[in-house]
Amino acid sequence: MRQLLHSDDKEIFALRSDAIVNKYLDRKPCKSIDDARDFIGVIGNSIEKKESIYWAITLTGADKLIGTICLYGFSGDCSTAEIGFELLPHYHGNGIMQEAVATVIEFGLASIGLKSIEAYTHCENLGSLRILEKFNFKQNRNDGDNLLVYKLRAIS
Repeated sequence: MRQLLHSDDKEIFALRSDAIVNKYLDRKPCKSIDDARDFIGVIGNSIEKKESIYWAITLTGADKLIGTICLYGFSGDCSTAEIGFELLPHYHGNGIMQEAVATVIEFGLASIGLKSIEAYTHCENLGSLRILEKFNFKQNRNDGDNLLVYKLRAIS
């Protein structure tokens, strides 16, 4: 994992315009490379304001972005944040996202001192549900419109 770069614009466009990636996300897909560049700018501003931490996921020994993972939506006391992740479909099922999620959970709990991490996912997004359950996220509530909220609490 590494910092998101302006030069990731083509890969961000591919990721955020992919129908499979966007299937369960409530967002408008990228329609142009300019949309991807605007998104990278928004992420940069969010990082500068300390509103999010955002990583590009790459293959070991490679620099090409194949997915992203982030912590954002921090509570006022920085005890809780939301995790979000996405991966190009070609790389699904290879354990890449599990490795990234494990790293971000460890970072959030140990380095930042989060007490809990939340994840919002569509009830039919079985890949995301499997990952969350693997890391002991527990369903916290149903937010309507098939949106489930999962929470991982730090061990005290």
